[in-house]
Amino acid sequence: MDNAKKTEIEAAVFRRLLAHLDNNKDVQNIDLMILADFCRNCLGKWYAAEAKERGEDVSYEEAREVIYGMPYSEWKDKFQKPATPEQMAAFEAKQKKS
Repeated sequence: MDNAKKTEIEAAVFRRLLAHLDNNKDVQNIDLMILADFCRNCLGKWYAAEAKERGEDVSYEEAREVIYGMPYSEWKDKFQKPATPEQMAAFEAKQKKS
């Protein structure tokens, strides 16, 4: 497989991941952090960092809008629920292991 085709496939997989996350808004960022050690915000940070590495000026907020499909503040108001005590305990336990 040539590099162009590989990049095309990787981009399609990334778009599919974003669509999957968008279709599963009930999966909270804290749940992703507990289970996978990354969340939508991490994707935004990675997006902005990779853009910068390639000479593009994409702010963290702009990158999060790409990931969330809307401004993060809007997504947060509509879909983010407060973390439960159980979620926070699980997150803190995970952080101690790292």
